[in-house]
Amino acid sequence: MVRRASLILCGVTLFIAWNALLLLFLWWRPPIGSPGTGGGAEPGEGREWGGDLTRNVVQLAEEVEAELEKQKLLLQQIQSHRALWEKKKKNNNQIKEKQPVEVNNNNDAGARELESAGLQKIPDVKDIVIPVLVIACDRPTVRRSLDKLLYYRPSKELFPVIVSQDCGHEETARVIGSYGDQVMHIRQPDLSDIRVRADHRKFQGYYKISRHYRWALNQVFHTFKYQVAVIVEDDLEVAPDFFEYFRSLFPLLLEDKTLWCVSAWNDNGREQMIDPKAPELLYRTDFFPGLGWMLLKDLWEELEPKWPASFWDDWIRQPGQRRERACVRPEISRTMTFGRKGVSMGQFYDQYLRFIKLNDQFVPFTQRDLAFLKKEAYDRTFAESVYTAPAVRVEELHGNKVTVPGPVRVQYSNKDTFKAFAKALGVMDDLKSGVPRAGYRGVVSFMFRGRRVFLAPPPGWKGYDTTWS
Repeated sequence: MVRRASLILCGVTLFIAWNALLLLFLWWRPPIGSPGTGGGAEPGEGREWGGDLTRNVVQLAEEVEAELEKQKLLLQQIQSHRALWEKKKKNNNQIKEKQPVEVNNNNDAGARELESAGLQKIPDVKDIVIPVLVIACDRPTVRRSLDKLLYYRPSKELFPVIVSQDCGHEETARVIGSYGDQVMHIRQPDLSDIRVRADHRKFQGYYKISRHYRWALNQVFHTFKYQVAVIVEDDLEVAPDFFEYFRSLFPLLLEDKTLWCVSAWNDNGREQMIDPKAPELLYRTDFFPGLGWMLLKDLWEELEPKWPASFWDDWIRQPGQRRERACVRPEISRTMTFGRKGVSMGQFYDQYLRFIKLNDQFVPFTQRDLAFLKKEAYDRTFAESVYTAPAVRVEELHGNKVTVPGPVRVQYSNKDTFKAFAKALGVMDDLKSGVPRAGYRGVVSFMFRGRRVFLAPPPGWKGYDTTWS
């Protein structure tokens, strides 16, 4: 026993020493690669990939990933030897250990049957009222947003539009008032400046937005007594099936406690990164997308007592608020933003947001079975889809050298390789509390030159690392 323990300890020591040598080698090695060619790239793609520095960074990241995979296999071999050693002491219990496995399988089947039966208990929501709350300030162009909302709205009674205006901007108020009883116009009464510390004076706008959201949502849920709401801002244009999309997903949001919002937005929804032939595709995401989203009154009552003074959207993405819950998001966005001017000073707009594709096809979601989005079923099929896809290198995708058909997987193991690969593939590379935009269980799904790509962590994902932000 002592001898075997010593062997295991020796193996672990060798594993650590080898990784230390590998790190020194990669640190001191000279730059690799040849000059990039560039040219002919799509938005967000060519400039990142064409330079020598980025190409070398990606190649180095891929080499690190390959070496980490080798070391992972070595560690698994060490662990397997230990497992075999321990298994010998349990030979007498092998039969007993097999029995629970059979019972669990039966239980899984029974759970699926109960889940299927439970779908019939989802309330009929054809008469549920879902208000649309439009957050407005000083943009007379709110007319563009309201025109599309009212054009596609199937029912004034089932989808009342409430425009909550801050800022006291009279020209914008006249535009909203011109719609008469087609919309409800409410005004945030407190227009005063907010006292902030000196280094946050330039962020006064973010403080006012957070105050406005709190007031407006309290009006919707506490004054008007609604049970659910869809929030849009005054610079969003909606798709033809915007209302159909949210109505169809309301029962799922009500039933599945592992969900906390439904969003109309895909952060990586640029035209070359989505499947235009699949407007019906829906996903779970751990990242809060916003930009047209639905929440229940129960969630607001959870969040309102601790609502932040500013930067509410970053705050809501923190683990203390998300609590391992997910949102639903579409393959093709059901909203698009036309507001470059705002408190964010156009952040991301020129590089990403203006390229987002707005869905232009009506999908009858209320006639579809959306039970596949429930966590247990979704996680099972999602993991299978991702990790049965063959692993490829970024260079192979850029060089059109992938010989296998169908989806492929690009694997990352740390923050640096994620950001290098994301940038090279045109995916938004920022993280909030360690969660990538549009990511689920660390996986970002998108199209690259007509092929489905999963930018994914290694199998056996353990959760998000908040230090990656």
